[in-house]
Amino acid sequence: MAVAVSRRIARAASPERAVALWLIACCAMVFLMVVIGGVTRLTESGLSITQWQPVSGVLPPLGEAQWQAAFARYQAIPQYRAVHAGMSLAAFKGIYFWEYLHRLWGRLIGFVFAAPFLYFLARRRVPARLAPKLAGIFALGALQGAVGWYMVASGLEDRIEVSQYRLALHLAMAVLIYAAMLWVALDLLSPSAWRGENGGLRSGATLVLLLAFVTLVAGSFVAGTRAGYLDNTFPLMEGRFVPPGYWHEAPWWRNFFENLVAVQFDHRVLAETTFAAILVLWLASLRAALAPALRLAMHLLLGMALIQVGLGIATLLLVVPLPVAVLHQAGALGVITLALVVRHGLGRAARV
Repeated sequence: MAVAVSRRIARAASPERAVALWLIACCAMVFLMVVIGGVTRLTESGLSITQWQPVSGVLPPLGEAQWQAAFARYQAIPQYRAVHAGMSLAAFKGIYFWEYLHRLWGRLIGFVFAAPFLYFLARRRVPARLAPKLAGIFALGALQGAVGWYMVASGLEDRIEVSQYRLALHLAMAVLIYAAMLWVALDLLSPSAWRGENGGLRSGATLVLLLAFVTLVAGSFVAGTRAGYLDNTFPLMEGRFVPPGYWHEAPWWRNFFENLVAVQFDHRVLAETTFAAILVLWLASLRAALAPALRLAMHLLLGMALIQVGLGIATLLLVVPLPVAVLHQAGALGVITLALVVRHGLGRAARV
């Protein structure tokens, strides 16, 4: 598939080729950002920096006095007292590293997007039809920084961790920004041979893409409520398909977002439904006349879905070990990536 993409890039007009390569590089950075964010969440590092300083925060604490001041600010929030009481300064530096890296990488993404964008605009190398879209993506990226602080702020006063609602919003926005950049890049690289005529497959691919996105967002609620540490059995929960206590919260809608049993069960069912939809789409594609690159993308989507199912089960049965859990989050974005490539290859009837 990489060879096919390279050939499409080579066939693209020179200005569009440069823009496409730039957008793909930004996509890679956002993908890594999601992975770093997963590590930050799983290591309970997200509240270690208690201030939002978009400019001065580029530099970490310098010297013992600044480190002590940062540590004192962390010691003043509820998470320290409830989770990390007695933590040493050295241990604090360990969790500070992940949150600092997460924020620094976000700033770097902003720079890598903004600087070439302004250059391309100045040199008139951005097609007129793309300028508003790229400006919109940049605006979403700037908003994402504010949403990140909005998420962190939820855990500084009355909670010992961030709100799962704000965590889900932050992750969903990152994925939407990623998908928008990737879709525009594919528009620039995709020749007509990639656009199929099968409306049924196109609708199926749209459904798969939406299911994969909803499943990923549901996974953020599992992470945000730590529901993954509950009922570490598969395929049943407490010996039943629908576990007892599913409707524990009132009003009823809170169960989907705050009841740990329901949150984990919903994520399981969504994941199983997404895999089934991918399998059906793949089987249907075997009877269709597809371009070789698109057929390869379809095969890769099924393979990534199989890997993701295995990672999800392993994360559950092993009680959320850090390396496996991070791979599972990366795998979710991998499924969305391939689903988007397949959907784009089947036509542009429903643009992202």
